[in-house]
Amino acid sequence: MQNINIRCKNNNAVLSVPLGSTLREVYELSGLNMEFGPVSARVNNKVQGLDFRFYNSKDVEFLSLRSDSGMRVYVRTLFLVLAKAVEDLYVDSQLTIETPLSGGHYCGLQIGRAMTDEDVKDIKCRMQQIIDADMPISRIQCPIEDAVSLFRNRGMESKAQLLESQDDLYAYYYKLGDTVDYFYSCLMDSTGGLYLFDVERYEEGLLVRVPSTADPSVLVQKLPQTKMFDTIREYHRWQHILGVRTAGQVNAAVKQGRGAELINVSEALQERKLCKIVDEIVERGAQIVLLAGPSSSGKTTTAKRLAVQLMACGLHPHTISTDDYFVNRVDTPLDENGEYDFECIGAVDTDFFNLQMTQLLNGEEIELPRYDFTIGERVFEGKMLKIGEGDVIILEGNHALNPIMSQQIPESKKYRVYVSALTAIALDDHNYVPMIDIRLLRRILRDYQYRGYSAKETIHRCPSVTRGEDIWIIPYQENADATFNSALLYELGLIREKVLPILSQVCERDAEYAEASRLRKFLEYFAPVPAEQVPPTSLLREFAGGSSFKY
Repeated sequence: MQNINIRCKNNNAVLSVPLGSTLREVYELSGLNMEFGPVSARVNNKVQGLDFRFYNSKDVEFLSLRSDSGMRVYVRTLFLVLAKAVEDLYVDSQLTIETPLSGGHYCGLQIGRAMTDEDVKDIKCRMQQIIDADMPISRIQCPIEDAVSLFRNRGMESKAQLLESQDDLYAYYYKLGDTVDYFYSCLMDSTGGLYLFDVERYEEGLLVRVPSTADPSVLVQKLPQTKMFDTIREYHRWQHILGVRTAGQVNAAVKQGRGAELINVSEALQERKLCKIVDEIVERGAQIVLLAGPSSSGKTTTAKRLAVQLMACGLHPHTISTDDYFVNRVDTPLDENGEYDFECIGAVDTDFFNLQMTQLLNGEEIELPRYDFTIGERVFEGKMLKIGEGDVIILEGNHALNPIMSQQIPESKKYRVYVSALTAIALDDHNYVPMIDIRLLRRILRDYQYRGYSAKETIHRCPSVTRGEDIWIIPYQENADATFNSALLYELGLIREKVLPILSQVCERDAEYAEASRLRKFLEYFAPVPAEQVPPTSLLREFAGGSSFKY
């Protein structure tokens, strides 16, 4: 039998394996003993399931649950088991896997009657039975029209619509017992590796809890996110107004010539939300609006649009960035690697900020700072500010909702806004669109166009940016008086045409190729939306260009 050579990056070994060997078989020959793995592998820097077969020599890096990619494979596999459990227990049920929430994943479930706590126990018990049976998961490839017919005949219309809107000749789907499903990337090859999970009742649906990437021996810690959930439900009502909830429905609307309608109504609904926030600011009589959110959430444009609405109410807004209150670079705290930690609250001179805001509220005139990133110092250039009746300060920045940032400002004077791309549309009923992916795609576009960074560089920095957000931004989102969802239904169709060429510049030999490849495949599910139809005040113009605002 012919053998081929596989280079294993985990232990720098070169393995001679029979032609046609699977990734699992290669792992068993490698001598590796991975904790919490393997669940998948990067083959020539592209993620593949363990059922992938080798027909020529390649490089391999096996992935455990300590990697974001490996955890995504685990979670998708758990969703397939959940779908099978629901299908086994309830006839004509409707399961929708919607969004990460409260340290888990929120799933809607309709079973023809009110769901009870006993139903949740039954679902969890059935899932555990499927896992204990270590059932094989098969990946089946077929002509795309056959897959469309399969899902349509089973009443899985969102999957049929998604595949129907693609131009591919062939598609694949997964089979677990009698259950079939479609996921846009690979799964584990059997159910037995799903060693840890939980299912709880959450509002009218379920909360599926999964292991932590930082410590896969425990579940992700639960995080109260009531306000965020309310915002997500509000967005679902907007989707109902537009009659689109999934990528297949959006693609169909675009191909029917309804692209402009989607853009106009999406923008109008977002503007309506901003008006409501401004009404609450005015009613409270707040003089300082604290606006925060993670990277590429659209904070800057949101602040500018809030300023316009405040002016429409006869007020005088003044926008300030927390970046201008950074401590001098030599005083910036260091992280565990001895590098400057610009993400932590200690990188901001909160005492000086509170002093200046107190002086303003007391009617004093202050000189506003500007942080010079070139020299790493705060400078003063004679920009003076004094506020009176009708003046409102908009403070925009990562730490604006951190209580330390405004600890000396009276509560009655403050109004807090959290901005993030919380949710857009789902690919289909069982494939949600990760919030972090929307923001990463925005950041890739912005960094390339305005900051001179390649997609490779932006993808490389993403984990450290995310870690900083998890520590310094996300925990304070429930402090907000209002949560603004900056995602737009049509945005992935707009971003697609601009980002795909940028992602294609990442080379196969680059470690970031796997993520770039995943994002390219993800974007190709969406029909292009012409940029010229997007208004110049749109939040997306902050990233795509052509905004009427100055940045």
